[in-house]
Amino acid sequence: MPKTCSETLHGPTMGTRWSVTLDAQLGRMRAPLQQALAAAVAEVDAQMSPWRPDSAINELNQAAAGQWLALPAPVLEVLSAALEVNRLSDGAFDPAVGALVDAWGFGPVRDAPDAAAIRAASVTSQQPTHQALELDLPQGRARKHRPLQLDLCGIAKGYAVDRMAAVLQAHGVAHALVALDGELRALGSQADGRPWAVALESPQPGRRAAQGVIELQDLAVATSGDYRRFFDIGGQRLSHTMDARRGAPVRGEVASVTVLARDCMSADAWATALLVLGAGEGLALAQRLGLEALWLLRRGEQLVQLGLGRLGGNTGLGLRAAAPASCRHQRPGQGL
Repeated sequence: MPKTCSETLHGPTMGTRWSVTLDAQLGRMRAPLQQALAAAVAEVDAQMSPWRPDSAINELNQAAAGQWLALPAPVLEVLSAALEVNRLSDGAFDPAVGALVDAWGFGPVRDAPDAAAIRAASVTSQQPTHQALELDLPQGRARKHRPLQLDLCGIAKGYAVDRMAAVLQAHGVAHALVALDGELRALGSQADGRPWAVALESPQPGRRAAQGVIELQDLAVATSGDYRRFFDIGGQRLSHTMDARRGAPVRGEVASVTVLARDCMSADAWATALLVLGAGEGLALAQRLGLEALWLLRRGEQLVQLGLGRLGGNTGLGLRAAAPASCRHQRPGQGL
């Protein structure tokens, strides 16, 4: 008979839930480990959520241009990674999309698109975000060179997964699968040596179904798509993911992008960037940078797969048909 998973810990955060599946008997360690994991994700939420008026990221948003502001080390770490992906993706991933997110009704300010706010938020600067935000990592501070409304929702959940993985490693856990929404990271394999099998969600609004299965071992995966949070206006789907270059939500044939990386923060940010870029530009950039990614494209009534690296075929980690796994693992879905 197939074995069953030994332990599962979980809890609420960031409008969704985190979960950790462990191949271990926790015993007395269960309660302190649950508390440590919950504290790790709560700290990320408290520091980086655009929905919290007192978060560090909102404090930076409200700071005057040119003013140095001391920031917690985790916020600076995530901002540094976000700015690097912003630079490498030529602005496709942009942590300064907060005003656009709000204007289109996906943020804390309004719950529907506002034409005037969209026009105001769509005014772009010639100075890219990675130049407009200066980080002084040795001094633990940052300053904006022009007004910016930062939104880290395209990278913070992946970082939270990495923080949970660090907590598990500090507690001596060697075999675990960490999940937060559409971001997952495997620590090692399952205890019997098999990789962790996780299902890739089929991009069908209003329906949960598996497109296929990806096997992970010491690896992270993140998926971004247009099928969970969107508005339908006049038959046109408006995704919550913003293309700052156009000043509008992502649109096109790409239903979702899944990225593999050693850490979940990188997988999360690059899944967003490649979704914004689309299959053409995204494939070219991913090939140039050596990224491992899978696009699901809508072609009429069909879904077409386009993959690179270990997601490019039916071998190794490549997507395979969904089948029952020995343990019930969370599916990668759509990230923030």
